[in-house]
Amino acid sequence: MKSSVLDLKTISTNVRREAEAAVNQGNGVLRLAPAWVPRSFLHPGLRIKLHPQDTYAYGLSRGGIDERWFASTTEAANEGRLPDEGLSYVVFRDKRFLLRDAVNELGALAVGKKIWAKYRRWPVYSKFFDNMGPIPHHLHQSEEMAKLVGQEGKPEIYYFPPQHNATGNNFPYTFFGLLPGTTKAQVRKCLEDWHKGDNGILDISQAYRLKPGTGWHVPPGVLHAPGSLCTYEPQWGSDVFGMYQSLVEGREVPWSLLVKDVPEDKAFDLDFIISEIDWDLNVDPDFHKNHYLAPLPAGGSVADGYLDKWICYGRFKGWQAVTAKELTVLPGAKVTVKDNGAYGLITVQGEGKINGQRLSSPNLIRFHELTEDECFVVDGAARAGVVFENTSKTEPMVMLRYFGPEVNPNAPDIGGKK
Repeated sequence: MKSSVLDLKTISTNVRREAEAAVNQGNGVLRLAPAWVPRSFLHPGLRIKLHPQDTYAYGLSRGGIDERWFASTTEAANEGRLPDEGLSYVVFRDKRFLLRDAVNELGALAVGKKIWAKYRRWPVYSKFFDNMGPIPHHLHQSEEMAKLVGQEGKPEIYYFPPQHNATGNNFPYTFFGLLPGTTKAQVRKCLEDWHKGDNGILDISQAYRLKPGTGWHVPPGVLHAPGSLCTYEPQWGSDVFGMYQSLVEGREVPWSLLVKDVPEDKAFDLDFIISEIDWDLNVDPDFHKNHYLAPLPAGGSVADGYLDKWICYGRFKGWQAVTAKELTVLPGAKVTVKDNGAYGLITVQGEGKINGQRLSSPNLIRFHELTEDECFVVDGAARAGVVFENTSKTEPMVMLRYFGPEVNPNAPDIGGKK
């Protein structure tokens, strides 16, 4: 596409009409514009294909852009954020409108009857997050804890796409949880030492080497300090977190990021802050066995012209919050792939078509440019079967697609068990 988001100054005033037309014309596929998100406390890893001159497009004070959000109806919880920060736009003809507004108007047609009946929205999203070094040891609050500040809990799953990880950057290791045998008194001492410099939280955790093409299952309440691989991250539609590490690579992490989603009267209550930690999960001696994700077959074969793999799976205390697959369409192949419900899709390699619309993974993206790599596929189209065509004779076309809650009951459990 040659036009840019800025050229599309007309935001539709009749979203339902435009959304219905977009669904019909796109055979159930909605074209999405990139949604870029900065983080003031992190150092961008420069692997999400954003032009390096645009890394600080929001301004230096907002921090560098290290995330791109996919099919998002969730606002980024950034201080000083723009009103639409983190939200995906549907692009149709010469207009644009928020995917969130399209879902509100189309309801079950967009996200499926069960999801619409229960949530009245698209309750999940995914992102690339990409940093030069590690992220502070932090957790995402449980549903119970998040409700205390009017928010929702945040389960998430990681996958490290090889196409975005030709280099591992500065620290391709992630700390997860706490060492078995760690006591709450030790964690409390780390919080007491917050303003002394490095509070030592990583001294009582354990790091795991990250491997492209694999992933991790990260429940709410689990401390984790993500390493420097570019990560595809399907998750619940919430942006709650608490940072438990005071110093990262010599950079201060302010106390305010520890208590961002803590009730105001608990902002210095160390016992309450520690209670956000799911203790049993964090000190689990079998943490790797219970959370590491290897890709597993989901369908297709070389003879079929495509390979589909489960990359994000597993349940959170019995609940399937989100799942994701990696679809590879072989050179020259044209295939039909059926799914159980709506999904957000990002193309990470190659070019071709999706239900007749062009797909192409770009090499470099300017901040305001539209791309042809991202779509939202509505429920009916996904169930009927989407036609993918790889127009290259030499290169595979690879796409990541994520699904909403309880959409894939046939997804494997962690460890490959059904």
